[in-house]
Amino acid sequence: MPANTQKRLTFSNNERLLLDIVRTRQPIARSAVTDLTDLTQQSVHRLLEGLIEDGFVLSEKAPPSGRGKPSPNLLLDKNAVHAVGISINTDSMTISLVDFNCDTILERRLRGPLSDRKAGIATLRSTLDEMVAQAGIKPETICGLGYAMAGFFVDGDRAMNAPEPLRDWSLVPLEPELKEAFELPVFIENNATAGAIGESLAGAGRWCGTFAYLSFNYGFGGGIIIDGKPYLGRHGNAGEFSGIYTPDESPRRPALRSLLDTLAENGVPLDGVADLRERFDPGWPGVANWIEVVTPQLDRMINTLSAVLDPEAIVFGGELPTALGEMLIARTRFESEHRYGVGMPRPKLVIGEAPGDPAATGAALLPLKYTYFQ
Repeated sequence: MPANTQKRLTFSNNERLLLDIVRTRQPIARSAVTDLTDLTQQSVHRLLEGLIEDGFVLSEKAPPSGRGKPSPNLLLDKNAVHAVGISINTDSMTISLVDFNCDTILERRLRGPLSDRKAGIATLRSTLDEMVAQAGIKPETICGLGYAMAGFFVDGDRAMNAPEPLRDWSLVPLEPELKEAFELPVFIENNATAGAIGESLAGAGRWCGTFAYLSFNYGFGGGIIIDGKPYLGRHGNAGEFSGIYTPDESPRRPALRSLLDTLAENGVPLDGVADLRERFDPGWPGVANWIEVVTPQLDRMINTLSAVLDPEAIVFGGELPTALGEMLIARTRFESEHRYGVGMPRPKLVIGEAPGDPAATGAALLPLKYTYFQ
């Protein structure tokens, strides 16, 4: 798959601002764009003309709405650019293909191979070729590859320390291997941050600018979005929420690995987190007990995030089954004792809204976020 040679990959901050305005408000009257910026009308006109000429923005005739000629409507050309996302979990690999509107075109989940990194990358590459052909996409429109994996960053080369099932993917700089295999620019984040970025572009971020993202996976982590932008921290590990727990508390944090163990003990064997998400039944023996065990730790996390970050929302995401997320939200309690009976405003607790596999969707949106949008 050749690297993108037809679409430019370098944009000014002002161009990215305009693309973001069009993305979030499309179709938007051209005359309305200037008021949403600090730019002059002349600058907005010049920049928009360039984006239209280069094929990123479409200008369509607006229907009549009174006297005078209506301003044309602007929207993104969804086929102008595409991006690929890969998410590596402890029991599966997911690959996602998205368009310039941040909508998922195709997504595939693969069971492996996970024990052999090079074989896994080769499988992902051949799968992507099949997906591109199936979708009828021109390979030259693919602008980049986003890669996300469970774990945390350990050095400046974006090497990650991943859970034990992903030993062969851990502590190695993956960017060179991925660039060679896919012949695309590569963007790497951990699964939780990728999920948060995906949520900011294709989920709750459409109505909420600042939120904390709880990523329930084999482990438990998260991501932080402030004013529509991811907060990554000095080493890229902002959102490693499990770090607040002591070693004694850690087994009782809301990681889905412990739920799998609890269900197995109660006669409900499952083939990993992906199987849990697909088949989850709230009535399974052990579910209620697991919620009882993890609720104190989850409550502390939510109250801490509410006090420290003051977000508009806290999103329950990752590989969490929707029904299980609703059960956890129903049990969550904010601290309630306040002077004069009046407390602080609290964030909304919501289930993630991004479609498909959150980390794979978020990974696919990384090239779009960091290249075209703010």
